[in-house]
Formats: sequence, C-alpha cells, structure tokens
Amino acid sequence: MRTRTKVMLGGVVAVLGLLASVALLAPGQAAVEPTPARPSSPDPRPRAALPSPAPLATTASGAAGAAPAASPQESGDAELEALVTAMRERYGARLDEPSVQMRMLEDLMRFFQKRSPDHWREELLAFLKKAFPERYEELAAMLRNREDYEKWVKDNDAYLRGLGEKERRAAVWDARNRLFGKDVAERLWAAELKNQALADTLRSLDTLEGATVTEKLSTYKQALKETHGVAADAFLARHQQELMNRFLDLSSIQRELTQMPPAERSQNLRAIRKEMGMDEEALQRWDSLDRTRDTRWDAGARYMAERATLAKELSGEALETRLQEVRTRYFGTEADIISQEEAGGFFRYERPRVWGRN
Repeated sequence: MRTRTKVMLGGVVAVLGLLASVALLAPGQAAVEPTPARPSSPDPRPRAALPSPAPLATTASGAAGAAPAASPQESGDAELEALVTAMRERYGARLDEPSVQMRMLEDLMRFFQKRSPDHWREELLAFLKKAFPERYEELAAMLRNREDYEKWVKDNDAYLRGLGEKERRAAVWDARNRLFGKDVAERLWAAELKNQALADTLRSLDTLEGATVTEKLSTYKQALKETHGVAADAFLARHQQELMNRFLDLSSIQRELTQMPPAERSQNLRAIRKEMGMDEEALQRWDSLDRTRDTRWDAGARYMAERATLAKELSGEALETRLQEVRTRYFGTEADIISQEEAGGFFRYERPRVWGRN
C-alpha cells in the first residue's frame, strides 16, 4: 500500500505540473486593460486540454510493476491522499497570500471539474476541509467569491463592453472590492495595478509638451521605481526589452527621433538602451543592428521610388521582369522573398519606420 501511494503521489504531482502550465484565471496576472468578458483571464489563447484525473491510479499502479491491483475505492482514496500531500507541499507554507490561495483553488477547480463534472464543488470543499482544516472557512470564502466574480463578469459582459476605458475599469474594481474586500482585491490584482500605473505614466508622457526624450525617459524610470519599489531593478532586468519597447513605441518619442539628424538619433537610441540597463557589449550589438537597419531602409526607399517609376511605364510580365532585376540589385538573396511578399499584397517598405524597433 505504501508503494502504491508513493507512485500515486508521483502521478498526481505530474498532473499538477501539467495543470500549472495551463494559463490560469489568476487575477493577479490580468492584463492592463481587462477584457470585459473575462477580466480575470490574461491569456486569450485557447486553453490546453486538461489531463483526466481518473486514470491516475491505474497508470500509477501499472508503473509500479509488482504492486497488486487496487480496488476503485482504494485507488480513489490513495489518489486524494496524494493530492493532499502535493497541495500541502506546493502551497501550504504560502497560503497567507491571497494570490497563492487563488492559484491553488484554480488548480483544484480544474482537477475536480475533470474528475466529477456534476459534483466538483462538493468534492473540492470536502478536499479543502481534509487538506487544510485550519483554513477551510477562509478558502471556502475565497472560492465562493471567485465564483461570484466570474458570474458577475459574465452577467455584465454587454454592459462592460459599452463603457469607456475609465468607466469600465471603475466598474470592474467596484465589483472586485465589493466581493473580495479592497485589501484582498488589491493583493490579488497587484500585478495589474502595477502594469496599469506604468500604462498611465506612458500615456501621460506621450502627451507631455516641451519635454525631451531624455526627460521623458527619466520620468519613466522614476515611475518604474515608484511602482515596483525595492524590486524595481530586478523587474527591469527581467523585462528589459519589453519595457524599452513600450517607451520607444510612444508616438511622441518616434516623432522626436524622426526629426533628429541621424547621428543625434543614434546617440539618443544608445542613451535609452543604456538607461534601461544594457551593458556595453549589448549596446555595440544594437549599434550594429541600427546601422544594418538604416542601410536596409535606405535601399527600400530607393527601391520603392524606382518601382513606382517603372509601374508608370510598364505592366504585366514586362514590369515583373524589370522589378525582379531591381529587387536583385537592391536586396540580393532576399529578392525572391520580397517578390513573394508583393505577390501577396504586402510591401514591407510601405510600413512606417519605428526607430529602435524595425
């Protein structure tokens, strides 16, 4: 029996590993602008199919080799005992944190919904009472609030979609505060609050008149420090490229870079990257990439101008023959790729140039 339980634990832990790889409904990871239909879900992609919990006992006992076949009742009990052990080991020491409670509950919801679609809630609550008796009331309340919030989102989908961004955000937070309590809601959606604070800063910077690129970058970095506190440097290191791209994507930054002479623009791009934590080796690689991109875009501009002239003079096969010659002259081995793109209606050098990005 001990061998069978040990094998069962391995099977359950493996299933939980697969469950954890699925995009959670964890509210703490919601997007900046919550999708009205599902504010608690940050990932719009289809969810991966969950493994069925039921065969775990059979599979595990088969893997054990010499272990005798267990009865259905015994297998079910061993499976739940293994799940209790796995949940205590994975989450038990961190259950003071609401976001950890939510992640565990959503793991368990998927598990029991697969195991017992018609009675999953009763079985989950019974499991919580067995696994975490000292926290049962707290976890049961969190589960109830989570279900109520999901129902509120679904019931108010059309209403939320009809609101502006500011009003929708206020309505969503009003529901969260009412259902979970303000303190718990802010801890559950802490990542969203931080992300939204940065988004608000960027939006404000984009409309700020009279500030230079350097001044805007300084304000942006200060906002990062204020939002993430002592973890700001670590957060910047983990999300360096994403955070830099969000700054470069501001229309006001692109306008200012466009208006600069090439040498000044290069200096500003290097300064932005350095301020965002890139070392000298990385800066040199970016300098080289910028030069390559500049050369490519210059060639693209000349090609498009020549192409437009030829299109006024030729058509059909005669035009295509000449264009292929021109493409080869400007793009070398990429000529066929450019030709295929144009055949599909895509003209890469009609896209806007985004400095530091393409």
